[in-house]
Amino acid sequence: MRISRFLLLAVLILTIPAALFAQFGVSITIAPPALPVYEQPMAPADGYLWTPGYWANGEEGYFWVPGTWVMAPEPGLLWTPGYWGWGDNAYAWNEGYWGTQIGFYGGVNYGFGYGGVGYQGGYWNNGAFFYNRSVNNVNITNIHNVYNKTVINNTTYNHVSYNGGHGGVSARPNAAEESAAHERHTPATSMQTEHVHAASGNHALLASVNHGRPAVAATTKPGEFSGRGVVAAKAAGGAYKAPEDRAAENKASATRTNENKAVENRAAASRTNENKAAATRTSESKAAENKAAATRTSENRAAENEAAATRTNENRAAENKAAATRTSEHKAAENKGAAARTNENKAAAPRTTERAAKPEAARAPAESSKPTPARAQPASRPAAVAHAQPAPRPAKEAPKTEEKPRQ
Repeated sequence: MRISRFLLLAVLILTIPAALFAQFGVSITIAPPALPVYEQPMAPADGYLWTPGYWANGEEGYFWVPGTWVMAPEPGLLWTPGYWGWGDNAYAWNEGYWGTQIGFYGGVNYGFGYGGVGYQGGYWNNGAFFYNRSVNNVNITNIHNVYNKTVINNTTYNHVSYNGGHGGVSARPNAAEESAAHERHTPATSMQTEHVHAASGNHALLASVNHGRPAVAATTKPGEFSGRGVVAAKAAGGAYKAPEDRAAENKASATRTNENKAVENRAAASRTNENKAAATRTSESKAAENKAAATRTSENRAAENEAAATRTNENRAAENKAAATRTSEHKAAENKGAAARTNENKAAAPRTTERAAKPEAARAPAESSKPTPARAQPASRPAAVAHAQPAPRPAKEAPKTEEKPRQ
């Protein structure tokens, strides 16, 4: 059981193209060449969908994977092409997939309905694919599900084959593309995988050999790199630059970037030092201001305390003086009143003495006029005090005699 699992794993590894290992195992810092200029071969039959060509990366650098017509895994599925994207200081390949909606493919204009956003080459209807003849090369004798619709492409067709980085497309996913990214996806078919594997082994498809103008730019069916169905590139999409030249440019660009960063860092350091010096001056100024303010506050408080103490002493002296004045006035009034009462008492004493002397003088002449010597008279009894007598009771009435009736 364990041996069969190892054998299955080995088979799966062998079926994966070497280019895929190179794309994910090596950090790629050189951008892919421009997309070549070529025409689309005629669709072989009904049900085939166009998958555009692209630059893949292998052990010997970039190589061209020709565009080709592919049968969809099942009706209703559309192909979202893969794309190169810049991130984490390297270029990475984002694999294409099958789905019910077209997702984000970097904004790269691959042509033939793939203008950078969505797909205008056709649509599914009741299990049949309808081709737009304005962007697809179809034989209307064999394929009847066709229509004509002019495609207005707002994307600049400059043959740029990657997103982000220096000179890349600056597109970002829209809401519909974000939604499509979270739907169920079907990976590339086995025919597509074999097509990439065959291209990786074709020396003529290396960018270093064809300089961006491959002899096999597109094929009628996957893996057919010879015969009537092969279309050669008309021209390279842009001036080809060897990896060495690009490495030198990247190095020069990195040097300029480092120099710019060094200048920016020095300028930032100068600004920082200036800010620190200004902060120091500000702190010193604030300290001096605070010290002066504290001194003024202390002086003001001392002056206020001294003035308050002076006012308190004055108030206390005034209060003490007023209290002493009131006390003196009260004592003088009390002394005057006491002296007046004493004088009144002294004046009243002679009058009392005179009244007591007058009866004695009156009695003396009367006693001297009597012939007989004075006898001692018994003390006169005090007059009987009249007591209140009870009121006399009314006399009882005599009982009346009854008159006898006359006979």
